[in-house]
Amino acid sequence: MANLFFRSCSCRIAEKLASQQTVKALPVCSNLLVPKSYGIQEPSRRNLSLHEHMSMELLRDAGVAVPRFRVAESANQVFKDATEIAELTGSPDVVVKAQVLAGGRGKGSWDSGLKGGVKLVYSFRNWEKLLPYEPDDLMKYFSFFVNVIFQGPVLVGSAFGGVNIEEVAAENPSAIIKEPVDIEKGLSKEQASYVAKEMGFSDSSIEAAANYMMKMYNDVFLKYDATMLEINPMTENSNGEVFCMDAKINFDDNAAYRQKDIFSKRDWTQEDERDHQASKADLNYIALDGSIGCLVNGAGLAMATMDIIQLHGGTPANFLDVGGGATAGQVTEAFKLITSDKNVNAILVNIFGGIMRCDVIAKGIVAAVEELSMKVPIVVRLQGTRVDNAKAIIAASGLKILACDNLDEAAIMVVKLSNIVELAKEASVDVKFEIPLV
Repeated sequence: MANLFFRSCSCRIAEKLASQQTVKALPVCSNLLVPKSYGIQEPSRRNLSLHEHMSMELLRDAGVAVPRFRVAESANQVFKDATEIAELTGSPDVVVKAQVLAGGRGKGSWDSGLKGGVKLVYSFRNWEKLLPYEPDDLMKYFSFFVNVIFQGPVLVGSAFGGVNIEEVAAENPSAIIKEPVDIEKGLSKEQASYVAKEMGFSDSSIEAAANYMMKMYNDVFLKYDATMLEINPMTENSNGEVFCMDAKINFDDNAAYRQKDIFSKRDWTQEDERDHQASKADLNYIALDGSIGCLVNGAGLAMATMDIIQLHGGTPANFLDVGGGATAGQVTEAFKLITSDKNVNAILVNIFGGIMRCDVIAKGIVAAVEELSMKVPIVVRLQGTRVDNAKAIIAASGLKILACDNLDEAAIMVVKLSNIVELAKEASVDVKFEIPLV
């Protein structure tokens, strides 16, 4: 069996996960369980994703068998680590795996032009001559994840591992084993043994595979508030030994307050810088590819706002929920996030003041416009607590902020303003808006 070690790199991946690019993102395995005919989508979630070597450390600490591995950041470190592993194992075979927070790693390319992010080196002395990874071990697929259809965790297994499991599910649905787990009773040994058997483990290896499944569920998935734990492949070698050769774990962002050690491992260098800024400001932000920035309080109202923008022919540039207790400072940070996107032609602020006071939002809007010297047109629709005070603040500011009481009218206006700005950009001319519009 080849040993693993990981190389940090600037590997470009052909098929990146879209979880931070669209609010319609689904968990990796969702389509294994939800037939298209049901018309059901899981709610979007923002989950922490760790590098593979960090996930492997969690498995190892839980008593799950994983290959020996090292993390290298240079060619010299690669050679040193490979030498140490060869001395420990008596085998020169080493798997080099790019550490990137994206799916489709095997279809990526390195800066040098080398194709594929997972390679087997048959001789560490000639590690630069990478060859395709073709292990002889029996490879299986295994995962836990939270699924809304089963209202809790689900164990998924397949005898077809080391490949794109979603393609397997589409071409041969019967090859996917699904075992719901009672969140109160937990995963039973009988369930784990059943799945291990159905995955094709030999009789002598079923108990080991089932024990590892139990450890991964109790000592990793539950312990660390994971939303997904995926092993692809989980292998059985010629000696009947079971190993987890790969690990991908996502964690619920809502558990950050009690999983501080896990969340301290987050690699912001591989995430959108705007996500980092949003996290520091305690804002719920997801970048999209439209031209109309949105600032809203409440996830439901934010979704409705994006829908009505699209209804009138516009495209939202982001999902941004400032929550119910935002301060004027957070509103300013929200505008910084929105305007950092050069594709934003206009901004729609839609606030319903319940817990959130409209005058606080208004102060934040005025402060942001003044601080950032914003030139894009802003349409504001405020309703609820202290709305009259908010309107007075905006009116007294003398700034070019368009106020609307009706959401439909506000959406129509912001779409028209965005189109005007887009036309001006295409014609390479400047456009200025005066209030009142005449």
